[in-house]
Amino acid sequence: VRLVESGGGLVQPGGSLRLACKAVSAITSVFNPSTLAWYRQGPGSQSELVASITSVRSTNYADSVKGRFTISRDNSRKTVYLQMSDLKPEDTALYYCQMGESRGQGTQVTVVS
Repeated sequence: VRLVESGGGLVQPGGSLRLACKAVSAITSVFNPSTLAWYRQGPGSQSELVASITSVRSTNYADSVKGRFTISRDNSRKTVYLQMSDLKPEDTALYYCQMGESRGQGTQVTVVS
């Protein structure tokens, strides 16, 4: 499955971004039952799970983003979103989505004054 992320960019602290990840080659019967996740890898850091959403829309978040980030999915568009608010410099990272064994190339988020 090919996953394509978008929506990253440069933002000031306190700002917001909405990331999107589209499964461009997935068929509905594969996408809909899948758990989808957003990961990030900051400079000099290991990859960490940011948020995940199951097929029944049960969600899970890293403690560092709870209350600030919201993950959602639109099965009709085969897309998973990550709404990020109140961004902090420590949120700076390459964000990528994962579905099963497939992972996208990522989209860069940079939070700087």
